[in-house]
Amino acid sequence: MGWTASGLPFPNSFKLPAVLRHRAPIAAGIGCAYVAASTLRSAPFFSNRSTPFACLSMSTDASIKEAVITDKAPAALGPYSQAIKANNTLFVSGVLGLIPETGKFVSDNVEEQTEQVLKNMGEILKASGASYSSVVKTTIMLADLKDFKKVNEIYAKYFPAPAPARSTYQVAALPLDARIEIECIAAL
Repeated sequence: MGWTASGLPFPNSFKLPAVLRHRAPIAAGIGCAYVAASTLRSAPFFSNRSTPFACLSMSTDASIKEAVITDKAPAALGPYSQAIKANNTLFVSGVLGLIPETGKFVSDNVEEQTEQVLKNMGEILKASGASYSSVVKTTIMLADLKDFKKVNEIYAKYFPAPAPARSTYQVAALPLDARIEIECIAAL
């Protein structure tokens, strides 16, 4: 006779891999899962009838959330930060190809805007203690997906292999009629 994670017997003719026979089911929820029941059932503070539940979520404590601000990149255009540090992760807001000193686009050209976006992003990364090599995920928003190849050529100069994970979308419109906007997540 085998035993399930809930302590109920099942016949040995019903063969589950050993790793599954003694585990509780995974819970629905972000970052949360049931802990292996067999591991904790022997602990004196757990009842044999309850399955221990562990949550590995990020803290919402405001003291661990820090805004990153630099005048070497364009200021935020609304009620948001250039970037936020939280739990050893940096979340960089969407960056446009604006010249920091003037707040104007470097040009209407997607190549020049892409170059300026990535320079601005570099300044935000530097201000937070990160770099291009710290970036693990980017999201690119384009006014026209036909610019994909042009953007890739410039992007590749800033993110050599292994390049970050990435998503690219054509969007209906971008702030100030930009041609491109890029946001990223970096590990600190």
